[in-house]
Amino acid sequence: MDDIDILVVEDNSTDAELILEALQGTGIRDKVRAIHDGVEALDYFFGPEGSLKKADVRLPKLLILDLKLPKVSGLEILKRIKSDMRTKHVPTVIFTSSSELQDRIESHKLGANSYIVKPLDADMFSRYVHDIGEYWLSMNKTIFDGDQFGRDKKSKLCMPES
Repeated sequence: MDDIDILVVEDNSTDAELILEALQGTGIRDKVRAIHDGVEALDYFFGPEGSLKKADVRLPKLLILDLKLPKVSGLEILKRIKSDMRTKHVPTVIFTSSSELQDRIESHKLGANSYIVKPLDADMFSRYVHDIGEYWLSMNKTIFDGDQFGRDKKSKLCMPES
């Protein structure tokens, strides 16, 4: 099973490398996996060998998702992840070049936790990614942190009862 903290879904290889480099400054680069298209992203979670098929489910602590992906769009991935009880609590940051109002509306409607437009400046791009990683992995507390709702002693996902 992948032991990752951040899953990055980004088809642009330059952007993907910039993201990985920026996350290195947070000390988690080795716990980051980059996926390059929508089908691969859906397979990561829902495919025959996907994380949800494993006995020791360990979902990423953060999903950084581009919208404009080949094969399956980022919005479709977001819809699938947020509509499944097993994955809906994975914090999902849309990190995209699209500043279109309709994309922002649809992303939030589907359950995105944040929508960030990629800056064109490389230094600012790296700063944004570093700050995203710091916030979601260091400052923000989710149901996956700690023992009460995160993982039991066998590392299985435990969800709070509603």
